[in-house]
Amino acid sequence: MLFAIIIILQGYYFFYNFDVPKIDVKAKESWLSNQKSIDSLKFLAANSKNKTTIYPFNPNFITDFKGYKLGMKVAEIDRLLAFRKENKYVNSAEEFQIVTKISDSLLNAISPYFKFPEWAKNKKSNYQVYSKKDFYSKEKMVVLDINTATKEDLMKVYGIGDKISDRILNEKEKYGCFVSMEQINDIWGLTPEVIEKLNASFIIKSISNVKKININSASSKDLTKFPFFNYQLAKDIVTYRSMNGDIKIEDLTKIKGFPVDKIKIIALYLEF
Repeated sequence: MLFAIIIILQGYYFFYNFDVPKIDVKAKESWLSNQKSIDSLKFLAANSKNKTTIYPFNPNFITDFKGYKLGMKVAEIDRLLAFRKENKYVNSAEEFQIVTKISDSLLNAISPYFKFPEWAKNKKSNYQVYSKKDFYSKEKMVVLDINTATKEDLMKVYGIGDKISDRILNEKEKYGCFVSMEQINDIWGLTPEVIEKLNASFIIKSISNVKKININSASSKDLTKFPFFNYQLAKDIVTYRSMNGDIKIEDLTKIKGFPVDKIKIIALYLEF
């Protein structure tokens, strides 16, 4: 029986065709071309989902993050920032390329979104360097009280638009009025350049409308409404008050979690 099985297996091995069937070359090429089309469509679909919408912007105020999102190299961004630290401005796409040394392909991709001041568009581009004083009126600057400034007054400052001016006015409304120009630094969306211009255009002249809160009689709920105090700090103030009696101005630093770095500003909003 073993000998018969061996004979059968040898016969099967001898007569059976083990060759792999050949694939039609034309069919293979057609399949590959279709696969390439499918892959390209997948790639385009993926890129379209991740595509970031670019809005018009002034290239003079590109930040590190903005430059990175636009595809600029670190060295190119650093060249622009160093140029701006000298209080100089570029006024055309050509000048931007001279300063940053970006490639022609990247310039062609991002320059359609450049938005320069109207007066800069009408000047011939000879890589003329402009200082900050060129952006201001030759008329004598009038310094106003920021607590009486209107939306129109704020929007006269270069870099402040409709939304940021509203944000400044809303912040002022929380306190009744500002007691220090340092409070401008805490408003979201203001660049160092804009803060510098605000400090040059406005000062604190009157704090008669300041909204004060009595730290010794206000409940924890009332204290949390004060912009500088969160829920935990309000609880700590009430706890300290119940254990030590009325709080005096010199006791503020003894309260756990009290923002000591802003104590001079906060004290002007408190009653003791």
